[in-house]
Amino acid sequence: MSLIKADNLILLVEDSDTDYEATIRAFKRAKMSNPVKRCEDGDEALDYLFQRNQYANSEECPRPKLILLDLNLPGVDGCEVLTEIKSDQNLKNIPVIVLTTSSDPVDIQNCYDAGANSYIHKPVNLPSFFDAIQRLKDFWFEVALLPIVEK
Repeated sequence: MSLIKADNLILLVEDSDTDYEATIRAFKRAKMSNPVKRCEDGDEALDYLFQRNQYANSEECPRPKLILLDLNLPGVDGCEVLTEIKSDQNLKNIPVIVLTTSSDPVDIQNCYDAGANSYIHKPVNLPSFFDAIQRLKDFWFEVALLPIVEK
C-alpha cells in the first residue's frame, strides 16, 4: 500500500527556506504528490501536532502520516519536539524521520533514545540530497506499512 496519496500529509519541520525548497524539489523529482505542511520552528510544530492555538481546528489541520524533523530549530529544538511526540499517546505512532545537517554521534544517539524512527544526515550537494529523498520515499512510502493516525 503506497503512502503517496493526496490525503497522506507530511509534516516538514524546517526553519531554512533553502532546505525547505530543496526538499520540495526532491519530492517532486521523486514523484511524491503528498501534501506537505511546513512548520518553521519547534513551537509551531508542537502547536500543529497538538492542534492548539491557530491549529485548533482538526478538520483544517489533520495529523500527518509522517514527520520530517530538523534538529537545529529556533525555539524548542528538534530533539525536544521528538521527545514530546513520542511521549504522547495520540502522536507516538507517527513515524519521525530526523533530517538534519548534524552527524554528531551524540545527536544521533539522543534522537534514537527519544524514539526517532530514522536519522538521515542531509547531504550538502543537491544530487546527493535528491538521492537521499528518493531512498527515503522508496522505504517509508512504498515498503513500510504505517499505522493509522487518528485525528
